[in-house]
Order: sequence, then C-alpha cells, then structure tokens
Amino acid sequence: QAHLVESGGGLVQAGGSLRLSCAASGGTFSLYAMGWFRQAPGKEREFVAAISATGDNTYRNSVKGRFTISRDTAKNTVYLQMNSLKPEDTAVYYCARGSDGDGSTWSGYYNIWGQGTQVTVSS
Repeated sequence: QAHLVESGGGLVQAGGSLRLSCAASGGTFSLYAMGWFRQAPGKEREFVAAISATGDNTYRNSVKGRFTISRDTAKNTVYLQMNSLKPEDTAVYYCARGSDGDGSTWSGYYNIWGQGTQVTVSS
C-alpha cells in the first residue's frame, strides 16, 4: 500500500522561501506522476504543480516562475521549492500520486494523497 508523507511547511514572511518534501513508500515511485495541490480555508482544493514520470513539469499560472517541482527517484521523494512567497499562497499543501506516469491538473487523476502540510505566509 503506497503512502505519502509531506514535510517542510511552516510560517514565513512574504518574499521568503520554503521547500516542501513528499516522501513516498510502497509501490514503484518512478512509474507515477506526482502532483502538489493546496487548499486555503473556505476554498476548494486547487492544482499547484505536477511532474510526470519522465520529468515534464506543469504549473498553475499564479506560481509560474516562483515554484519549482522536482523529484529524486533514488530517495522516492518529490519536492516543491517555493520562492517569493505571497500571503495568497497560504494554504494546506498536499502531495498526491497519479494513476499513471503522465500527470494532470485534475485532482481526480490522483489516487493516493498525503495528509498535508500547512504553509502560512505573513504580510
């Protein structure tokens, strides 16, 4: 049974940086696309970034140029480097494993989810 655990969240001032990590266990990590989503209070969960099994990246427009998704197959870990953070980036961030290696912006494509990590950006 695959399992995902996020870490790296916290409180940071606007303009600062954080790196989120998502460690995967169970299953063959390298075969699957991975994604990051976020959910702010009172809002729906939204797509942030995805990386395919072959390393192709996709981002939501509001984080392009500020966030970078990457994966380390040897460590079974996917990362989200977040720079130039803004208060509107405040949310619980979730990583998720896709149903195949392609990747998607659609949450329904992902079938295994982590528990989430809180990111708070103060102004």
